[in-house]
Amino acid sequence: MTTATPTLPCLEIELPAPADSEALGCRLAGLLRRGDVVALHGDLGAGKTTLARALIRALPGPEGSDREEVPSPTFTLLQCYPRRPADVWHFDLYRIEDPEEVFELGIEEALAEGISLIEWPERMGALLPADRLDVTLAYQDGDGPMSSGGRRATLQGGGDWQSRLAELRP
Repeated sequence: MTTATPTLPCLEIELPAPADSEALGCRLAGLLRRGDVVALHGDLGAGKTTLARALIRALPGPEGSDREEVPSPTFTLLQCYPRRPADVWHFDLYRIEDPEEVFELGIEEALAEGISLIEWPERMGALLPADRLDVTLAYQDGDGPMSSGGRRATLQGGGDWQSRLAELRP
């Protein structure tokens, strides 16, 4: 007889407008610690970079960092930001073809010393750390990327993420 792996509880948050995604990013920023991994899942245009941008700007950093340009790392694959409690490593793995390529991007240092925001985390395969927060962004009501409709965020994490996510519950 086999036993199924237990499903972790999740938190669903409706994001009717981009400002709501930004607010969620700001709230998540307050929960982050050195060594955290936030895996950002979702289709193209679902709002992964919008959420990441708000999160990065919300963390304390050098003067003016709250207004700093935070481009999508789609073409560079990685952008780093000096922040507290740790530097933020923002990865976009959409264009990698082999999970091993993350080592060339410095993933080991990011996981050990920074906060890692990873767009398209499924591209890491088995290299994606199990101790992480998964944030899945989806279009509400089946709308697509050209829609002005809202989004829905589903947050799920193991370890101490369950207690930290409790701070986001209404």
